[in-house]
Amino acid sequence: MCRHLAYVGEPVRLADLLLTPRHSLLRQSWAPRDMRGGGTVNADGYGIGWYTGDPEPVRVRRPAAMWTDAALPGLAGSITSGGVLAAVRSATVGMPVVETACAPFTSGRWLFSHNGLVRGWPSSVAALASRLPVTDLLLMDAPTDSALLWTLVRALLSAGVAPAKAVASVVTEVAEAAPGSRLNLLLTDGSTIVGTAWTHALWVRALPGAVVVASEPHDEEPGWREVPDGHLVTATSSTVDITRLGDP
Repeated sequence: MCRHLAYVGEPVRLADLLLTPRHSLLRQSWAPRDMRGGGTVNADGYGIGWYTGDPEPVRVRRPAAMWTDAALPGLAGSITSGGVLAAVRSATVGMPVVETACAPFTSGRWLFSHNGLVRGWPSSVAALASRLPVTDLLLMDAPTDSALLWTLVRALLSAGVAPAKAVASVVTEVAEAAPGSRLNLLLTDGSTIVGTAWTHALWVRALPGAVVVASEPHDEEPGWREVPDGHLVTATSSTVDITRLGDP
C-alpha cells in the first residue's frame, strides 16, 4: 500500500501541505493511521509533482523513505504551487524498490498515483495489458501494477477519453479481472482532481478556493469527509462531485 494526496487551489508552500501538518504525508510515511492490513510503514520511496504555471508539471522522486531526505525540508519550504500530487510508497512484496516505481507518474500535463495493489499480478491483468501497444509496455516506468494502471489510464486519455471516464473504466475493468484489488487512484492536471475509493480509504476536504483529496486527513481541522467505497470523486477548487462506480 501507499499514501497519497492531491491539492488544487490557491498557491501554497509544499512544506505547509506535505510536511508541517500534524498528520502530514511525511508522518504517514512512518505512522499511517489506516493501512487496512496493507503494510505498516511507507518507506520504499516517495514522489512529489507540482505545477509552476507551465502545462507540464515538475516532478521529484526518490527510492528511499521521505524522512531520510535531508534536502526535502529546504526544497519544500521554497516552492509554492496551486497544483500538487504527492505520494509515499509501501512496495508490494516482489516489486522493485527503485525511483521509477515511485508515484507520481507523469505524461504531458498529467500526474497520477495509485494506492493499493492488483491481486494476482501479473497474470490477472495480462489480457488488459495485451490491448496496449507494445511500445507502451516497453516504456513503462517500472514492472509494477501501479505503472501498468497508469499506462492503461494514459492510453485512454491519449485517445480523447475524459479523465473521470478513463479512471473509472480502468478501475472497473481491473476489478473485474483481478477481484479483491485495491484501486485508489489519483489523477490531476493541476486544476481538476479525479480519485477513486476502491477497497481502501479516501478523503476529501473542500476549503475556500481549494480542495484536498487524500488517503488520510492530514490534520484535525473540520470539513474532511470520507469518500464511500466504490465511488469516484471529481474535484476542483470550487466543486466536489462524488459518484458511484460499483461494488468492490
